[in-house]
Amino acid sequence: MAASHIFKVMFVYQGKVYEVYARKVHHGNLFGFIEIEELVFGERSSVVLDPGEERIKGEFEGVKRSWLPLHSVLRIDEVRKQGVSKITALEGGNVAQFPGPIYTPPPGGAGPGK
Repeated sequence: MAASHIFKVMFVYQGKVYEVYARKVHHGNLFGFIEIEELVFGERSSVVLDPGEERIKGEFEGVKRSWLPLHSVLRIDEVRKQGVSKITALEGGNVAQFPGPIYTPPPGGAGPGK
């Protein structure tokens, strides 16, 4: 029986750190984006509900796949078992990092036309 892969993906969105679990993660067809599919959440049959996980579950309800900009992804881990998805406040005050360029030309300007 093939092992089931689960990936923990941490990314920043609107000043918050999102931690979600997905079965598929790849670079996708959009340049500069990571594609995540088949998001995994806890079982609805449990008696105790985690309000944080319910909030993120509601936010991603009906989402088949998401594209995350590379500069917003903090970490991607392949894990043995699923944890609890959550949204936490980004520490460090109200200063946000400006997205940097994905491609920078090499020193000396050896780009197209040179």
